[in-house]
Amino acid sequence: MTTFHPTPVLSLSNPAGLYDPAPNGYSHLASVSGATRWLLVAGQGGETADGRLSPDFRDQVRQALANLKTALASAGAGTADVAKLTVLIVDHSEERLHVFGAELQAAFGDAAKPACTLIPVPRLALDGMLFEVEAIAALAA
Repeated sequence: MTTFHPTPVLSLSNPAGLYDPAPNGYSHLASVSGATRWLLVAGQGGETADGRLSPDFRDQVRQALANLKTALASAGAGTADVAKLTVLIVDHSEERLHVFGAELQAAFGDAAKPACTLIPVPRLALDGMLFEVEAIAALAA
């Protein structure tokens, strides 16, 4: 099954012969073609603009994804332009994977999700930080 991105520069797909990753919130491949402007978004945590960090994992995921959308928008991009995510989760569990998947669905909508790597980690940069997401986005030049 191939899902094409509305922007001609990026397409996301899941080749036959590989399991369907959609329930876990990602695609197997992101293909970028043509003249492209790349955005490399640093890891976004769950801090609010004033630096507050909720102790709740879901709140942090939701805020981090909102922060990602803010960073993308500042460069004229949106979630549909994201080719690749890297996700870091403290004390990862399948339950936390499901929380991430639900929040990603809410933030990114029904379109195909970008390629994604999830890395369990023992801790992140700030005390109490439980989630971080970085992104690579591709836009027409």
